Parts: sequence; structure tokens; C-alpha cells
Amino acid sequence: MIKFDWTITSKESLLKLKLGELKKYRHLFFQLVYRDLIATYKQTILGPTWLIIHPIITTFIFTLVFGKIIKISTEGLPQPLFFLSGIICWNYFSECFSRTSTVFKDNTNVFGKIYFPRIIVPISLSISMFVRFLIHLILLSIVMTMYRDHPFHYSFFKVISILPLLVLMMAMLGVGFGLIVACLTIKYRDLNFVIAFGLQLTMYTTTVIFPLSSAPMNFKNFVQANPMTAVIEAFRYVLFDSGSFSVASILSSLIFSILIFSIGFIIFNRVERTFIDNI
Repeated sequence: MIKFDWTITSKESLLKLKLGELKKYRHLFFQLVYRDLIATYKQTILGPTWLIIHPIITTFIFTLVFGKIIKISTEGLPQPLFFLSGIICWNYFSECFSRTSTVFKDNTNVFGKIYFPRIIVPISLSISMFVRFLIHLILLSIVMTMYRDHPFHYSFFKVISILPLLVLMMAMLGVGFGLIVACLTIKYRDLNFVIAFGLQLTMYTTTVIFPLSSAPMNFKNFVQANPMTAVIEAFRYVLFDSGSFSVASILSSLIFSILIFSIGFIIFNRVERTFIDNI
């Protein structure tokens, strides 16, 4: 009698995490993370150096345009630090979002040939993006040393207690929204173009380029409604003791992040069974 390790059925619960299967496919998971890290900069002249060049150039442009020309307030924080901190947070969220939103289209050939827990792919993308985020954090630390005369009031306790939560919230928001869009784009391909354009516009409704305190009153509530606003403000509070930190805003953003990730996960579990017939 043949004994099977597991049985694939179309009547599984939408909330089933399949943790046992994820453990069995851990080697595939690490290979996907490695592939994503290597493939992105393969056959490029500068290679992984682009990881550093991109945020540096963006920070320089933001400092020149918004800091020197438009003269947006940074609440006494050095302008390069203010803009760089917002940029690396937004990049992590937006990369998780955009890369996850095309997970079905980018992996159609693999999904159609062999079975493995599909959720491994978006999770592996968030981990590879996290590695890049860590590199950007190192870059931010180096820039901080250039302004060591500035009183940051750095607290190691705040970093280890709050920063991991902020990173988790960015990942859940990005992957959650990405999973929802990935499922919708199976039938509505136009969403790919809308999302790429919408992410660029949405960045200007967060506190990437301006502090929450300087937002106009009639626009402030709209900015606060964006869950990434609380994350970015808390990120600056943790590292620089700057920004409008609020426990209530963090809790509301955390609840919203969990909700979005849960919805994305449920929809993904439902769609992954039949998407190959529709794509």
C-alpha cells in the first residue's frame, strides 16, 4: 500500500496556513530568495552596487528639490537623513507590493508544471526585499555618522522594541496589497499599469518628503489615513527621536496591516487553485 505524505484537494480551508508543507519546502524557499537576490543584478555593469546608488541618487534629488528649492521643513533633522529614512521605508513597502502583484504572471511556467505551496513565492520576495532593506539601513547608519554632532537621542531599547514591528508592518502591507492585486490582475490586466503609476503618486501622500506636522490642516487627515505615514513617522522617531509618534496611530496601522495581509492571503488561497486556467 502506497503511503502519501500529503493529499492535494480543492476543498481545503481558505485559512489553512500549510505550515507543514512550508517546512518541507524550506530548501526551495531559500533558493527562491537567493535567485531573486542574484537575478535582479545579473548581467549589469555595476551589479549590486545599484542597491546603494539608487537611494543615494534619490536622496540627492529630494534634498535638492524639496529641501533647497522648495524648502520643506524637516523639523531640524538634517535633510539627507530625513529624506533617506523615508525613501528606504517606502522602497521596502513598494517593492514588496509591486513584486508580489505580478507573482502569477512572473511564475506562470513554474506554477503550471509542478506543485509546491504557492505562498512560498510572495514570502520569499518579501525576504529578499528585506535583505535589501538591511543594506539600506547600513547606508543610513553611515550617513548618520556624517552628522554625529547632531543630537539624535538614540535609544537602543526603542530600536529593538519598535523597529522589528515597523519592518513587519511594511512587509504585511506590501505583500497583502500585492496578493490582492495579483489575484485581480488575472482577469483585469490594466491594473498592472494603474498600480505602477499609483504607487508613485501615493508616495506623495505619505511623510516621505515632508513631516506630518507641516502638512496643511485640510490635508493632514488624508495623510494620516495612509498606514505608511504612521510607519515612517515611527521609524524616524526610533532612529532620530523625531517625527509625530503615536501609539494609537501605530496600533491602528498594525491592525490595518494584519487585516490587509489576511484578506490577501485568503484571496490568494482561493485563486491559486484555478488561476492557471484563466491567465
